[in-house]
Amino acid sequence: MAIRKIRVIGDPVLGKQCKPVVKMTENLKVLIEDMFDTMYEAKGVGLAAPQVGILRQICVVDVMDEDPIVLINPEVIESDGEQTDDEGCLSVPGKVAQVTRPNHVVVKSLDMDMNPVTYEGEGLKARAMLHEMDHLQGVLYGERANEPYRDLEEEDWEEEE
Repeated sequence: MAIRKIRVIGDPVLGKQCKPVVKMTENLKVLIEDMFDTMYEAKGVGLAAPQVGILRQICVVDVMDEDPIVLINPEVIESDGEQTDDEGCLSVPGKVAQVTRPNHVVVKSLDMDMNPVTYEGEGLKARAMLHEMDHLQGVLYGERANEPYRDLEEEDWEEEE
């Protein structure tokens, strides 16, 4: 479909609460396809609608463990455990910070047909879902970080030869 412009830190849209989706439209279906294309192009594992300037409760996540997921009006219904790791964000390019999040989550959501679905995630999948859901509340990961943003180490970007 199309690659959309990713909004970056400092853009006021990233600090706003998103509205629930009440009806699936063709425009929203195109948005979701574009969000996947944009996320893959940027080499991310998740993307939320406000990151492309749309204030709706929609996220896409693909941590390459199974099928990609779409979260519409998501809500955490269960969480446990704890994990602390570096987190980055397509809206905060070149930066990372340590964030502690639950290691396991169960998320209630709607699918693209507006049917209720439940997703369960551990480790990276749990982290990615929670990170993207934070965007829907206008929260960037730096607000949950255990430390200030720091520059992503150059060697993290180098490819194996």
